[in-house]
Amino acid sequence: MTAVAKKKLRVATVSLAGCFGCHMSILDIDERLIELLEHIEFDRSPLTDIKTCGPCDIGIVEGGLCNAENVHVLREFRQNCRILVAMGACAVGGGLPAQRNHLDIRDCLQTVYLTGMGVQRGFIPNDPELPLPLDKVHPLHDVVKIDYFLPGCPPSADAIWKFLTDLLAGRTPSLGHGLLHYD
Repeated sequence: MTAVAKKKLRVATVSLAGCFGCHMSILDIDERLIELLEHIEFDRSPLTDIKTCGPCDIGIVEGGLCNAENVHVLREFRQNCRILVAMGACAVGGGLPAQRNHLDIRDCLQTVYLTGMGVQRGFIPNDPELPLPLDKVHPLHDVVKIDYFLPGCPPSADAIWKFLTDLLAGRTPSLGHGLLHYD
């Protein structure tokens, strides 16, 4: 009797307003990635350079929402992912990009483009190719339903490994003391 091959889960990832540190932590799983790839296949992801997202079992989002394009990408991503995971401090709570939330966006733009140090004859860009900035940086759950939160800045490779292997085994992910850190 032959064993029936178990269907691999489709996993997609996306990076919004953040530093890309969470994706680097995924790569830090190192040789365990080979074991992981026995159970999953990547769809859209900066790790695969696939730009569009088809229907997926698990979607992982790093980064918060700082502009209209981030919101559009997140909503489209949510529609294609059965389970959505907010990974990292930026996705969970806005993270470092949210430090601008106590400032007026007009003042930020004026300082960066018109009056900041080293600016000569500046102008605030107004091009349809540039996404419109939001007044505030938002965590993902302000816009879409999030199924799981994986905090950390960034989460360690061990935390991501534990989280994903729990999900793959059908368990609710549980990260004990020592797996979460904020460097």
